[in-house]
Amino acid sequence: MVDAVVLVSGGAAVTPYTDPERAAATGLAAGNTLTALREHFVSAAVPVFTAPARMGVGTVERDAGWQGFDDVPLVLPAEVTVNAVGAVDDAGRALAGFVRWLRAEHRIGSVDLVGHSMGGLFSRAAIRELRAGGPRVERLVTLGTPWDGAVLGDAVAGDITTADAQGDPATTTILEQAMTYAAVHSQGAAEQVSRRFLRAWNQTQAGVLDGIPVTAIGAGHFAAATEPAQLWPHDGLVSLRSGRAEDVPVEVAPLVDRRSFPDLVHSIFFADAFGLPWERALTWDPEVFAVVDAALGI
Repeated sequence: MVDAVVLVSGGAAVTPYTDPERAAATGLAAGNTLTALREHFVSAAVPVFTAPARMGVGTVERDAGWQGFDDVPLVLPAEVTVNAVGAVDDAGRALAGFVRWLRAEHRIGSVDLVGHSMGGLFSRAAIRELRAGGPRVERLVTLGTPWDGAVLGDAVAGDITTADAQGDPATTTILEQAMTYAAVHSQGAAEQVSRRFLRAWNQTQAGVLDGIPVTAIGAGHFAAATEPAQLWPHDGLVSLRSGRAEDVPVEVAPLVDRRSFPDLVHSIFFADAFGLPWERALTWDPEVFAVVDAALGI
């Protein structure tokens, strides 16, 4: 059995460092992405840590934004804090640094990584870094990770447009807002979640996941159309096909168990925006947690 599970949040997330005993004392204990999943592992007495992340380079002390947190008991240095709106490989180096910090401070020799959204890409980049020296990564679970592109990135690249929404109001709104959000917040992340970028980047990752079992979990609540398959169905940010790594070459991901949750959305942000219970989000749904447990042998 591995020494710990490390949870990795995705693009534009703000997440505090937490360990099995310590978390943010005010608001959502591990941020609006990972709080429920962390609590699930803590309740099961599984050693679990969340990797600190923020929008931009720096440290994580609080999140004054939507469903944020405060009173963080331990603030880690910027060099082991993921810039969640920056380049994937930079985030991977920071995450690898965090895992090495866990080895030094907590005697962690091996980990399982569970990444939400871009957190799955950050995790894959970190695994490449850790092969040069660091705790072993035994298994990887991805939740709504854009293995083959995301709605945001493909919209920025011009490969998906509002015409592809086929008149669906929710998808039209998502596509319209994606461009504005990327222009304001992205420091490279938006361009790097396009299918164009990731198909090239995936080739650089060939061999990185050799011997590492992967569970790729996708969702597809928005299913008003079937074409283009690059978009439909999707969870609000990532297509079901991309979340399941269906079009990723075998040399990139040789050991993949693909799971589908057609009725779920990407995160509680999307659940809230479309009037759904938080439990309909990939990182808040108990049925998803059961799949994660099985993948990790818990």
